[in-house]
Amino acid sequence: MTTAPRSAQTVGVASAIGAYLLWGVLPLYFLLLAPTGPWELVAWRVALSFVFCLLLLAVTRGWKPLMAIVRQPRLLALTALAGVLIYINWQVFVLATLNGEIVETSLGYFINPIGTMLLGVFVLKERLRRLQWVAIGIATIAVLVIVFAHGTFPWIALSLTASFGIYGLVKKKIGPSVDALSGLTLESFWLLPVAVVQLIAVGLTTGITMGAHGPLHAGLLAFAGVATAVPLLLFAAGTRRIGLTVIGMIQFITPIMQFLVGVLVMHEPMPVERWIGFGIVWIAIAVFLIDLALVSRRMRAHRGAIAEPDPGTDTIPVP
Repeated sequence: MTTAPRSAQTVGVASAIGAYLLWGVLPLYFLLLAPTGPWELVAWRVALSFVFCLLLLAVTRGWKPLMAIVRQPRLLALTALAGVLIYINWQVFVLATLNGEIVETSLGYFINPIGTMLLGVFVLKERLRRLQWVAIGIATIAVLVIVFAHGTFPWIALSLTASFGIYGLVKKKIGPSVDALSGLTLESFWLLPVAVVQLIAVGLTTGITMGAHGPLHAGLLAFAGVATAVPLLLFAAGTRRIGLTVIGMIQFITPIMQFLVGVLVMHEPMPVERWIGFGIVWIAIAVFLIDLALVSRRMRAHRGAIAEPDPGTDTIPVP
């Protein structure tokens, strides 16, 4: 009886790892799309991810769940809000990547779990454990060090943290009522007018690059829809099958990869003050992961205690 749960967990871990690995290499993919600028690139991401979702809906015959959501105004409004938030996240990320700020994008995703905890406190009225408060305090010190010692406000990092954190909060509110594919389809649909306006603006100024730089560039740019949708769908598949503790451990794959791309591949500057700020962030992350590990161990011990058979019975607990 244990095969199915273990199989589902294996699929969930593999899906989550796949999502975070793909997000980790996205900066390199975006850099390959030069000379496409950030505004045109995000517009194509929106439009082509919508097209890709429609194709998936046709193949999987997923129209019924989508239409059920369309008939519920509250869910529609929440998908529109989610669309706005993910658009902000995409646009800030692409702008930063194409302007040589990949390291700061990694900072945003390093501190994202800390921001999520704060949202839990102030919005969901959750109570944090002692080590979680310690992690938040250390991360706050890191931001202050970067602001005052390095002399720049990390608006890119904080914008990415805020937009993705609130996006996750909205998705939590939607809950199981909206499946991953229907949600992404609707989020992309709401953003289509924005994408059209951006493409018109680019066409009237710098000019549209799609189709103007050879078939290889056009093909890579057309892949933007797949590159946008697949990680989000894998992430949704993973979170449905594994616990948040495991997700919490896996999620640092992305910022680590982005940090390495920025420092080792793009050779972005890392003055001493910035290293100190990142070092403090990594200490906060270590505290965060220790807390997750301790909670996970307590939960396993608790489940093991519940599974202990009563000495006075012949009951054998099913693993």
